[in-house]
Amino acid sequence: MRTRIKICGLRDAATARQVAQLGADAIGLVFYPPSPRHVSVPLAAEIVAALPAFVSSVGLFVNETAENVSAVLESVPLDLLQFHGDEDLAFCVQFDRPFIKALRVKPDINLIEYAARYVSPLCRGILLDAWVDGVPGGTGESFDWQALPNEWPLPLILSGGLHPENVATAIACVQPWAVDVSSGVERSKGVKDLVLVESFIRAVI
Repeated sequence: MRTRIKICGLRDAATARQVAQLGADAIGLVFYPPSPRHVSVPLAAEIVAALPAFVSSVGLFVNETAENVSAVLESVPLDLLQFHGDEDLAFCVQFDRPFIKALRVKPDINLIEYAARYVSPLCRGILLDAWVDGVPGGTGESFDWQALPNEWPLPLILSGGLHPENVATAIACVQPWAVDVSSGVERSKGVKDLVLVESFIRAVI
């Protein structure tokens, strides 16, 4: 099985096109204002319009209001929503759009029980990220892959501290459906390095 690849935190159309040409299956757009990777709605619409066929656009939200998510969807034709906060299933499904739910891994969370809460026709996967107090994602921190369960009720997307040098090891250990990287392919916060992106994709493939 081929592991799918999402490059998250894109902030301009030219880079998004280049990332797609290098082999990414999906690109992520961050609609979380405190993030250095945050994009405006007009810019996000421009990026999505620049993507070639069969490259998915994913919108990342963190404890956003339903009104604001809906407002984004009116202008940006996202293929998939990614909820990275404390959203419950009822919140996630109300947009009638496929979504993935992020889970930050820490010892006192029953991962399988948590994932099972989101099983629904619209939930396309669970994304695992590292727990860092006060930061919902994009930290560059990893977690113990060996401690993860082997069976999941939903497709597993692995994130958190991945980079070109460790992603092959992570895939061999976890065997996820997909991997998701942001800070691990940047030369500075919010600025993607296409050499690192290419190295990451080659390491996955």
